[in-house]
Amino acid sequence: MCTQEAFQAQRSQLVGLIVSGSLEGFESILDWLLSWEVLSWEDYEGLSLLGQPLSHLARRLLDTVWNKGTWGCEQLIAAVREAQTDYQARELSSCWDPHSPHPARDLQSHRPAIVRRLHSHVEGVLDLAWEHGFISQYECDEIRLPIFTSSQRARRLLDLATVKANGLAAFLLRHVQKLPVSLALPFEDAACKKYMSKLRTTISSQSRFLSTYDRAENLCLEEIYTENVLEVRTERGLAGLPQKSPVTLGLEELFGTRGHLNEDADTVLVVGEAGSGKSTLLQQMHLLWASGRDFQEFLFVFPFSCRQLQCVAKPLSVQTLLFEHCCWPDLGQQEVFQFLLDHPNRVLLTFDGFDEFKFRFSDCERHCSPTDPTSVQNLLFNLLQGNLLKNARKVLTSRPDAVSALLRKYLRLELHLKGFSEEGIELYLRKCHREPGVADRLVRLLKATSPLHGLCHLPVVSWMVSKCHQELLLHGGGSPKTTTDLYLLILQHFLLHASPPDSVPCGLAPGLLQGRLPSLLHLGRLAVWGLGTCCYVFSDKQLQAAHIDSEDISLGFLVHAKSVVQGGTAPLEFLHITFQCFFAALYLVLSADLSPSLLRQLFSCHGPRSSLLARLLPPMCVPRSEHQEGSMAALLQEAEPHNLQITAAFLAGLLSREHQGLLAGSQVSKKALLQRQACARSCLSCSLRKHFHSIPPAVPGEAKSMHAMPGFIWLIRSLYEMQEERLAREAVRGLKVGHLKLTFCGLGPAECAALAFVLRHLQRPVALQLDHNSVGDVGVEQLLPCLNVCKALYLRDNNISDRGICKLVERALHCEQLQKLALFNNKLTDGCAPSMARLLSCKRNFLALRLGNNHITATGAQVLAEGLRANASLQFLGLWGNKVGDEGAQALAEALGDHQSLRWLSLEENCLQDEGVCSLAEGLERNSSLKVLKLSDNRITYFGAEALLRALERNDTILEVWLRGNSFSAEEVERLGQRDTRFLL
Repeated sequence: MCTQEAFQAQRSQLVGLIVSGSLEGFESILDWLLSWEVLSWEDYEGLSLLGQPLSHLARRLLDTVWNKGTWGCEQLIAAVREAQTDYQARELSSCWDPHSPHPARDLQSHRPAIVRRLHSHVEGVLDLAWEHGFISQYECDEIRLPIFTSSQRARRLLDLATVKANGLAAFLLRHVQKLPVSLALPFEDAACKKYMSKLRTTISSQSRFLSTYDRAENLCLEEIYTENVLEVRTERGLAGLPQKSPVTLGLEELFGTRGHLNEDADTVLVVGEAGSGKSTLLQQMHLLWASGRDFQEFLFVFPFSCRQLQCVAKPLSVQTLLFEHCCWPDLGQQEVFQFLLDHPNRVLLTFDGFDEFKFRFSDCERHCSPTDPTSVQNLLFNLLQGNLLKNARKVLTSRPDAVSALLRKYLRLELHLKGFSEEGIELYLRKCHREPGVADRLVRLLKATSPLHGLCHLPVVSWMVSKCHQELLLHGGGSPKTTTDLYLLILQHFLLHASPPDSVPCGLAPGLLQGRLPSLLHLGRLAVWGLGTCCYVFSDKQLQAAHIDSEDISLGFLVHAKSVVQGGTAPLEFLHITFQCFFAALYLVLSADLSPSLLRQLFSCHGPRSSLLARLLPPMCVPRSEHQEGSMAALLQEAEPHNLQITAAFLAGLLSREHQGLLAGSQVSKKALLQRQACARSCLSCSLRKHFHSIPPAVPGEAKSMHAMPGFIWLIRSLYEMQEERLAREAVRGLKVGHLKLTFCGLGPAECAALAFVLRHLQRPVALQLDHNSVGDVGVEQLLPCLNVCKALYLRDNNISDRGICKLVERALHCEQLQKLALFNNKLTDGCAPSMARLLSCKRNFLALRLGNNHITATGAQVLAEGLRANASLQFLGLWGNKVGDEGAQALAEALGDHQSLRWLSLEENCLQDEGVCSLAEGLERNSSLKVLKLSDNRITYFGAEALLRALERNDTILEVWLRGNSFSAEEVERLGQRDTRFLL
């Protein structure tokens, strides 16, 4: 039995169940409800409106059925079950009278079986009905619109027979029974089975070996793949409400039910910065599907690369895209394609690297025909919107900067790929180096070298560390500090590998660079041209135009682009987009005719399209022809700003004093090099000062506040790459800001190192707010050098554990300025409590400690209480969302009784019961400083509230006691509110 009340209680689950399938599944439910006469014809028409979101139709169906009573609710549940098994290998009952006197009624009562028989033969039946005069050509064309699947065409023919009184219903009833019965599933047809097998085999062969970076080794993906941190992006919480930590998913949960932004959308977006492992994640997904280990709800998977798709010039249809640019069916192309159209929910399409697709997303040009060709960008945009292959799942990867608000309207789910955790870095290195001792030494080296460890959260950097392990471990040349250092190390590795043994000295000496200068310039020129034209894969013709020869290719920086399509010569691409940016920067440094004055445009903090490389590059990367220079200038104005920023940071690093000797052997004179270095330093310092001076004046009575603009992080990173203390000191000289806010900026350990490198030279203390980033324990280590200039540090939601916080507190004990710490939504446990207690007992000017939504229990609270007893300055203590319980509350209450500075205490969501509240009430009787006590969302009853009331009679200092979400009845809430207005209920 399913009562109406139970039905209504399960409404959200029912909506999710109905919309989790496809429109085909929804219409199958309607077939069953029509055949059982649960729905009238008027009901059915109202539920069959074209263009309505499936979730709207599902809710309307639930409303319609609920109004029909308990019987209707039960029938809907039964219809959902029938629809879910509709395509099992069984034939539905087809016992109808072909000469029935009521053909329209019989068409309706046997509708599921008739649709099942008719859908494979609907084209022939339409022709026969037209030849016999039952339907017009216009009606035939309407039913055959390409937006409909075969089953939908069958249903529309049956709908037409219901309203036409010309014998069409009787004709269909007789003719459909004569149609052959297909006991096999559609995808068990020979053509579909063969295509499925071919697709799995092809994708398996393409995915089995890790080929994201140098592709010089046969690294089995299964043996080397390491999970990245994958977080669900949700809408930001309302101001003033505590925010929970983001949900973390495993790869296998990609198509689950959590975190949906738009239930009617088909597209899952995975964003991550360059090198965070997006392509490898897709490759692992493809391999899991092809090997039958996961994602088996999809019968067909079609992988695409956006950087390759953008090179397609001719118009494409969906069929051309799938078959010619992914995998060609050897037989039955039309049958296979029709099955894909009929069952889009069994299809998955992946598009890698949307940030490298030169066309910006738009929804202005709608295209709904799967057979008509259109431009490649219009085809992709309409696939993502669901105008084509609606209900097929699409997975899109991109760097964050390329994702517009318009595109986000069409996302079902957005995920943030944050790279390796600390444990992930170690696990990856151990998978790469199974020989005894090597991985142990590498891990020890990283843990002892905080800057290098901070860079390794990017998988591309961990790969470089693994690749250069001998240089790092054996030659003792010092560990890289900056990204530029690391890329020069990998450059050395490849150049030495391509050189004869004993022909060059160890290390990246000027002689090694000089010996390969022509090849480096060729590669650099190609990289610059590619960035300027948004081209990342290069054909033979393009390589010839850039004078790239076999010797240049043999260095290993250009590799064959991965493609599912077999046959032909695969184009070449750089190992990774960051390598293309590095070679572009190297070309700019090594070029003999670069004017220092042009560097000012590169490090300008104005709009990227008007100020970056657009006017910097033309004299260097094209022949001397004036016409060609102008043409290249026009192309460079369309270069991607994020790629240019990466290039600029590399350029700053290459122009640092540390690498001055390395460049001495190039074709650039020493005088010209010094001029470029001076110009770069001056431009960076000036741009940062201009950025700081653009901060609006402070509101009277408040500290001057600055929220970092998009260019700020890039300028800081560029300054850090130069590694010049004097330059950092000049950049922040005279900065008058009391609060620096960098929330939701994607800051990782590398950015923290750059930030500390600059901010430690501030002459005035600052409140540094870094909430909702990816700082982690390693990032906390990187921030320590600037802790002495911080009066407050906000690190909410940053994946920080006890280890990181203990190091932070150890340094904070010696930082007189630091008075506030906010650490909500991290991974803190009782293990950090001794350090926190020491902080409270030793720092006599400490004002605020916020530890909400962590994992602190009664044990940790008892230790904190000891520190609180020895403290006489703390004003704010936040412990909401932990599990301190009654024992923890009792310990805190004892400390509270004698504390004379604490003004605000939050113990919301802490499993408190009356026993703990009674202890707090006793503490309140002795306390004369507390003004706000937050006890919402616990397990307090009226008994506990009465204890608080008795305490409040003796305490006129406290202003608010929050008690929402506890175990009070409505009458008790009203009574308590009347007894003391300080209760917030």
